[in-house]
Amino acid sequence: MNEFNDWKDTVYLKKHQIYSDDEGNDVINYPGEPIELEMDVQSAGGQVQAQIWGTKLPYIKTCYYEGNDINEGENEKDGICYKVDSASIPDYEITSIQEYSEHKVITLKKVNIP
Repeated sequence: MNEFNDWKDTVYLKKHQIYSDDEGNDVINYPGEPIELEMDVQSAGGQVQAQIWGTKLPYIKTCYYEGNDINEGENEKDGICYKVDSASIPDYEITSIQEYSEHKVITLKKVNIP
């Protein structure tokens, strides 16, 4: 039995697209249809994460994912709809993906941190 089956959350992946506005600023857009995924989403914690993220740690999630829709080197900056519905602007952004033999560890950062 898969170790993550009991803890999976339904989230929606939205692929990002970067374009420049009239003033030359990079703007991230999420065109296309959301992709429904199952992953184990947990609050990030621990001494190393605290040193990396500092006061932003409460806005960081560590996720465990098994599948092929998210891949290292391809999906960084893509959006994840976690606490919002799939039609909304993503509330989290993928900041890192670490691939292992059976699963991937994905770090999410909340967008628009107050």
